[in-house]
Amino acid sequence: MEAAESGPPVEGIEGIERIERIEVTRRFEAPAAAVFAVLTDPQGHVAIDASGMLQSADGDPVRAVGDEFVVHMDRESLGDLDLGRYHVTVRITQYEQDRLLAWDVLGRLRPQIGHVYGYRLEPAADSTEGAETVGATLVTSFYDWSGIDPVWRERAAAGQGIAFPIISAANLRATLGILDRTVQRGYPRA
Repeated sequence: MEAAESGPPVEGIEGIERIERIEVTRRFEAPAAAVFAVLTDPQGHVAIDASGMLQSADGDPVRAVGDEFVVHMDRESLGDLDLGRYHVTVRITQYEQDRLLAWDVLGRLRPQIGHVYGYRLEPAADSTEGAETVGATLVTSFYDWSGIDPVWRERAAAGQGIAFPIISAANLRATLGILDRTVQRGYPRA
């Protein structure tokens, strides 16, 4: 499994980058369509969440950019903000069947935060021969907060409110592990 973090240089400090995106990749011994079926289902998001924030979801599986569903949240597991139980709307911003799914989160906080979550799926290559392995998929989970609203960036820099990243590389890595297990067991289960 690989993890990558990247961002622009920190202003005024040579050689230090400000991290604004996290990516974690894991190989799944499953076809992309099986993985994508979990990712496009609102209940799938709840089933694989390693942060403990996602409690339940309402809505139909997503099929296109602009599709939305509601997730009922409880931020207590992060221990950072006392928001109680609340809900957010997940709005799909990128969609390529069995290849890419990205979304932003619309919530009660104003202005909207502007961070993006997503998954990129690619055929896995056999490391010895360079040929595609039938059914194996490289799944990359990403979290990008480079486009957050300046209000939230300023508050975070001042130590007021939300600190970024909200979700760590460890959370993304654990969610990929749960996603892999969920796909291997068969989703949805009868």
